[in-house]
Amino acid sequence: MTFQPVLPFGGYSGWRFLQSSLETQQTQFAQSPVQDRDRDYFRENIGTVTSAEDLVSDYRLLRVALGAYGLQDDLPNRAFIEKVLSDGVGSDDALSNRLADKRYRAFSEAFGFGGVLPPNTQSPTFADRVLSRFDRQSFEVSVGEIDGDMRLALTASREVPEIVAAGGSDTTAWLSVMGNPPLRQVFETAFGLPSAIATIDIDKQVEAFREGAERTLGFADFSQFSDPEAVNELLKSFTIRAQVNAGISFTTPGATAITLLQNLA
Repeated sequence: MTFQPVLPFGGYSGWRFLQSSLETQQTQFAQSPVQDRDRDYFRENIGTVTSAEDLVSDYRLLRVALGAYGLQDDLPNRAFIEKVLSDGVGSDDALSNRLADKRYRAFSEAFGFGGVLPPNTQSPTFADRVLSRFDRQSFEVSVGEIDGDMRLALTASREVPEIVAAGGSDTTAWLSVMGNPPLRQVFETAFGLPSAIATIDIDKQVEAFREGAERTLGFADFSQFSDPEAVNELLKSFTIRAQVNAGISFTTPGATAITLLQNLA
């Protein structure tokens, strides 16, 4: 039997509950028979993959690989994924470097096809690195089947610190958020920005995100997210606003508390 995440309520209260039980729930989810079989197959077979064509020709390996980078919806698009992988990331003309969604670049870079060196699939630690992401991403997908906002919050709690850790300029960090659709949705909602902001000049978009951070969190420098409390405040604002945007009635569990929290936010 596959473990189903437990989410007794939504909004900020639901996020607090999920945070407090996350380690236990993730462990139970990872121990499900389906996850075990997927991990075993990937670990046993990924070392035989030496090209993008090898990977996309194996449905089970490709499903795990895409799932580890939140790209599972592209499973039917094998020709596209093969091109993303075979181009690598070394050239400005590489497909993943030209796509707005920067998850494809991270995916291509992780596998290391298209370069002069052997692909990363030949590394003895590669399977463990991918499978760690796969377990977390699969859990997020399972959570999303119950509550899409909780999935987005989990994604942000994982990826925002990764962007900080990657280094780079402040502008690069904000562009990374803006080029990642799930992250962008979290930040837009948390800052009260309209989705139509994506249609304006990119420099003005960065400025709007910085102003939103300053207004909502008290800082505009992305490096401040190295503090876990700053990430928590971001997700507090997101979950409160997301639930309010979805509509609250007096019959909603915790409606009074949610209203009060929204006023504070």
